[in-house]
Amino acid sequence: MGFVAEGLQVVHGRIAAAARAVGRDPASVALVAVTKTVAAERIREAALAGQRAFGENYAQEGAAKAAGLEPLGLEWHLIGPLQSNKTRLAAEHFHWVHSIDRLKIAERLAAQRPPALPPLQVCLQVNVSGEASKAGVPADGLPALATAVAALPGLRLRGLMAIPEPTGDAALLRARFRTLRQLLEGLKARGLALDTLSMGMSDDFELAIAEGATLVRVGRAIFGARPMAA
Repeated sequence: MGFVAEGLQVVHGRIAAAARAVGRDPASVALVAVTKTVAAERIREAALAGQRAFGENYAQEGAAKAAGLEPLGLEWHLIGPLQSNKTRLAAEHFHWVHSIDRLKIAERLAAQRPPALPPLQVCLQVNVSGEASKAGVPADGLPALATAVAALPGLRLRGLMAIPEPTGDAALLRARFRTLRQLLEGLKARGLALDTLSMGMSDDFELAIAEGATLVRVGRAIFGARPMAA
């Protein structure tokens, strides 16, 4: 078994253990393998080991990989911030976009989604830590944004995503993830049919699963540390 396949096996084991620890079915948690800066050959290795969903931080890099690996029939998730001038790439090449925090971006994606493709699956990124520098819609602006995005053609609003501030404080991280779950529950109570909590990365996905994550985004624990920038 190769390095990537071993990494996937370990991560799936951690996901299953975390889910069972809180009485959840491990199958209720999906894994997106984050492939920012990961070469196509290693993505192919992961695909051959059974991984189908891959996450990219940049629309241009992800679109190029999606095109190059198209015969494998993989599912591509855009998990990084999306600028207005990159929405067409996202609309044409990705299956999911997790990082919508403005109506303008959602409207551009809806307008640019090719009619021949199924609806683009989207999540709204929420700023659960309140950091001024952090992307994401503030909690008090979420209901209006969710209602507007859910009404757009060409998109299907699936749920919420968050990237809490880096911290070694497990209790604080759990509180951030719990906030996102509570916000999702609030939107569902308003009648929105949502099913996705995209939260948790290599260092904290067990905590996210304990708080209800349905999709975790893991890169380093599968592919190893990214090379340092020169």
